[in-house]
Amino acid sequence: MEVVNVRITTVTEDNVARRCDGCLEVIDGTPWRLSILDIVAPERAADWTDDPAINPGPFQFHSDPAHVRRWMAEKGYLFCRKGEVREIMRPIPVPAADGGAVRWGLCDGLHRDDHELVPA
Repeated sequence: MEVVNVRITTVTEDNVARRCDGCLEVIDGTPWRLSILDIVAPERAADWTDDPAINPGPFQFHSDPAHVRRWMAEKGYLFCRKGEVREIMRPIPVPAADGGAVRWGLCDGLHRDDHELVPA
């Protein structure tokens, strides 16, 4: 790479930060970003020692929704089949039947009836 007629050999095409969170390949151009809304508006800022329930992002992907669904599947998230993959997704807590850890579903929230959560 060359900047103002100075050759910089440490900057290469491979060390770009625009990688798809779904397939981990380099994204050419502008990445498509997805953010997850906060679960509950906090009364105070979270302590740095707290474990967040879910990372709000933003996450970046190629423009194909299959990359987002692949990322959701790897994280163990469920997907509401009544919605679509959009820029802002809403988290849906799904309590375990045996009292175990809560699973999370993601939905765009644009429908008014009950969610239909399926594995991503």
